[in-house]
Amino acid sequence: MNWQENIITDTTQIRELLAQTRTIAVLGIKTEAQANQPAFYVPRYLGSVGFEVIPVPVYYPDVTHILGHTVYRTLAEIPIDVDLVNVFRRPQDIPTHLEDILAKSPKAVWLQSGIRHDAVAEKLAQAGIKVVQDRCLMIEHRNLT
Repeated sequence: MNWQENIITDTTQIRELLAQTRTIAVLGIKTEAQANQPAFYVPRYLGSVGFEVIPVPVYYPDVTHILGHTVYRTLAEIPIDVDLVNVFRRPQDIPTHLEDILAKSPKAVWLQSGIRHDAVAEKLAQAGIKVVQDRCLMIEHRNLT
């Protein structure tokens, strides 16, 4: 398979991806104390529409639960399969998570609005992982359902 086919850019592909997604690990999720930030309210929305949300915060070392779910410190620690990793990290921080993402081997990785890293996206796509960049998962879900 041509790895470029794993770079998802059109609405039909996004609709198919969302239809196949049940479990979403949120890398860089914020806590309830930051409820006004997208890295909290987007995952809260996803949980409210039926996705299983698994919090993977980068900060907040003392937090053990977010949105009522157990916090994991790395993606690889999550004991179940993950359909999609929703990423809330600055573009320059994305490469530091590449090995963890590859170790977890999700079906897809979604970089939120304003987040793009073509080199990491290419490596993920070459590994057979679908990639969406610079789009809001909440907005796309609302528009397509």
